[in-house]
Amino acid sequence: MNRTRFTLLFMALALAAASLASRGSASIEGQLTFAKDIAPIFYKNCLSCHRAGEIAPMSLTSYKEIRPWARAIREKVLTREMPPWHADPRYGHWTNDRRMSQKEIDSVVAWIDSGAKEGDPRDLPPMPKFASGWQIGEPDAVYYMPEEFTVPAEGAVPYQYFVVDPKFKEDRYITALEARAGDISVVHHAVIYVRDPRRASSSRRLDLGEGILGALSPGQTPFIAEPGTAKLIRAGSQLIIQMHYTPSGKETKDRSYVGIKFAKGPVDKVIKTTGAFNVRFAIPPNAQNYEIRADYTFEEDGEIVSLMPHMHVRGKDYLYRAVYPDGRQEVLLSVPNYDFNWQVYYYPEKPLRMPKGTRIETVAHYDNSTKNPLNPDPNKEVRFGEQTWDEMMNGFFDIVIQNSSAKPDAGASAQKK
Repeated sequence: MNRTRFTLLFMALALAAASLASRGSASIEGQLTFAKDIAPIFYKNCLSCHRAGEIAPMSLTSYKEIRPWARAIREKVLTREMPPWHADPRYGHWTNDRRMSQKEIDSVVAWIDSGAKEGDPRDLPPMPKFASGWQIGEPDAVYYMPEEFTVPAEGAVPYQYFVVDPKFKEDRYITALEARAGDISVVHHAVIYVRDPRRASSSRRLDLGEGILGALSPGQTPFIAEPGTAKLIRAGSQLIIQMHYTPSGKETKDRSYVGIKFAKGPVDKVIKTTGAFNVRFAIPPNAQNYEIRADYTFEEDGEIVSLMPHMHVRGKDYLYRAVYPDGRQEVLLSVPNYDFNWQVYYYPEKPLRMPKGTRIETVAHYDNSTKNPLNPDPNKEVRFGEQTWDEMMNGFFDIVIQNSSAKPDAGASAQKK
């Protein structure tokens, strides 16, 4: 067989194989149905947010609800905008990773491209069971804002601070905390701080040195400690509820609240929220990639059990790097496309051990130019501040340290209004 005939035969075989593969692929695509193939993917990856009463703008619990959104879903899934997950997959492994696998993405796209067929409803898997009400289970105590706050129909609302006295007569260990909005339509986020009794005063202001117990914001899950660990609230402490309100177009009232569960057994390790912060910066007008850094050094052995970068609308990317005492360096978390609307805690699959002397370096970049569509004023120099039009550079993380005064906590009777 001469070379020309061999080449033509090879091309013919290749085209035939491609044709068969194409017909096989089309056949497989034609067999995909919502009930049998796609519903399990949505149940696993989407329903935690896309159901009645949760933060997503539409419910996607059934074929009837999903079908009108099919083309939009295709685009968002294909570009990996949904489910929202912003960590660079090259660094770290996370227990709360929301990403779809490539196989799942391909299935959703193929199902939509082939007509988004419903299939036999008898093939549907059982609907997942979500907690109704409290995700942490029934709390031991519930603490409300001391009074309702009236949110105007429009305009900017300064951050509001509400002081709650839980009347702790002894130190208490917290194993779970969940903040809930009184009116989710106007609550962008809520942060629960604890103010040490030595610093308690009538002032509603606080600084970054005071401990964060938990928060409510898009993308976050309630705080639930691993067995044997807990956060500590000193006797006599106050709780400070920081509220960020966003007017919805009509005047409304909000009275948000927080539920807490107490340790019922020994607490071997105490969880402390700390981080690398920078409050002394000035981002120049029209700067497209302004860099800000902050460090934190471990003064004793510890373990990182979560990381949570926080910036505002000019934030572009955020990176945590550990520099160990022996000189070795390791990127712990990289968020190359930071999204202010998803304040995510990243929980490593295994605690990250940090020997005494380890330095956590954090690096963030900001876009204060016209290329940033969220930028409220590219001609303004931007400094640290609480409002969205100001900026922050907060590299939060939770660490666990050995508890030198471990003891059981008897719990508390619920306090509800």
